[in-house]
Amino acid sequence: MWREGTSVPHSNHLVHHSQQGRRRNPDKMMRHDGCLVRIHVGMLLLHLGSAAAGMLKVDGAPDGDGASGATISHSLTLVQRLEALLVQGNGSDVSIRVETPNADEVKVIQAHSLVLSLQSPVFEEMLLSRNSSTVVLKESSDCAAVFDKFIRYLYCGEISLSLDQATALHKLATKYQVLGLQQGITQYMTKNLARDSPSGHVAGWYEYALIAEDLTLRDNCLQYLAWNLSSVLQSGEWVTISSQLLMSLLQRSDLILQSEMELFAALEAWIIQNEPDGLTAENALRAVRYAMMPPQELFRLQTQSSVLARYQESVRDLLYMSYQFHSASPLHMAKYFDVNCSLFMPRNYLSPLWGSSWIISNPTRDDRSTSFQTQLGPSGHDASKRVTWNALFSPRWLPLSMRPMYTETGAMQPTRVEGGSPRIIITPATSSADFAGVNFQKTVVVMARQQGKLVVKDVYNFHQSTEENGDFLVEADLYRRTSEYLIDSSLLLHIVVKPLYQTLITTKN
Repeated sequence: MWREGTSVPHSNHLVHHSQQGRRRNPDKMMRHDGCLVRIHVGMLLLHLGSAAAGMLKVDGAPDGDGASGATISHSLTLVQRLEALLVQGNGSDVSIRVETPNADEVKVIQAHSLVLSLQSPVFEEMLLSRNSSTVVLKESSDCAAVFDKFIRYLYCGEISLSLDQATALHKLATKYQVLGLQQGITQYMTKNLARDSPSGHVAGWYEYALIAEDLTLRDNCLQYLAWNLSSVLQSGEWVTISSQLLMSLLQRSDLILQSEMELFAALEAWIIQNEPDGLTAENALRAVRYAMMPPQELFRLQTQSSVLARYQESVRDLLYMSYQFHSASPLHMAKYFDVNCSLFMPRNYLSPLWGSSWIISNPTRDDRSTSFQTQLGPSGHDASKRVTWNALFSPRWLPLSMRPMYTETGAMQPTRVEGGSPRIIITPATSSADFAGVNFQKTVVVMARQQGKLVVKDVYNFHQSTEENGDFLVEADLYRRTSEYLIDSSLLLHIVVKPLYQTLITTKN
């Protein structure tokens, strides 16, 4: 009954609230019709009493004096009896009538004041002030559709749900202040961001999180969209996102995608599909980092893009500065313009010009190294210049201060340091005068398999070594073959090298 999708259990939930309930004054809680309710509470306990003869679990355990003791548990049977009470309506003292505005369908659920009051402070207050045995609730159609699931959770501490029911159940948990269920569904939603759905669900969950003021869910949704933007741009969900979410994404520098051109093409499709007002379209187009596009792509956009042709005047200054950026050395341009603005700041581009993928098989075995090349920078002045980078991965690195010391002459030095944590070091193979005025930020993108899909799990930014972060792969159990970080026993990484320019403008006195 009611079982579909995924279960979100809430262990010990009923026990926790029952303990809280025993501390309450029952006369105060049921002051309006105390005698009648006491009878119903007695009937409820009478119905549950037979559960004690159910399944027994006896665990031998020492008591406080060290003598052998035992624990008798029939909690599972108790939950089954509570569910039976809900289904059969035995001992019910309140009828919940769920009505939906502008709809004729009405749900009526026979419930028990004691259970509702223990689980929800909102229900407790509502039942204290009621004038009859019927409580009328107004719920939206999506919430009404899952209300029986919600009530069942209050009795059993467990719920089964699917992706399309998560938002409605979260609304109910929030409205009636059932904190355990609210947190459980937030965790469920966070863990199922990568799951496939016909029309996409992450953007919708983000919009809901804004309304519900669930900051954890909001941030998790936004991070997932930013880190997996290439797959999002290719989905049907992209053109349905709100203008507010669109701007939140366009303003971020940690977007992970193939190139800035890919982002512009997706933005163009969104504008054509949604036909926003002029100000919204202009703001979105001005968030594109045109300087990160090669000059030939800029020429093509100006001649072929219908959206850019319509709003050309709104971005003319950005295009002009982008062409200037491509025509001079970044060092020379930095003397006259602020090159620290977002226009000249790369995002995390997966194109080979910006970095390389790195598959490390059996990553706990030993140190690994690789080399790859990137362009010196996105400027047309530097695009033909290449930089060779050396990368070293160590699964168990320890700083010298923490390594064992061997003072005896001729003592055998260990070939492998025990303990430690994973680390990556990335350095240029050679130095060059072209590096002047540029800081190279390295970004390591860590992939994982979630819900059968390859997604970005973690992102680390550093100058030379992941040691600068202090938390590189700290939560990854690389020794466990079923770890979500291991795909076919390999660690999948992508290294991105981003040149960040320094402004050299001289302030005039």
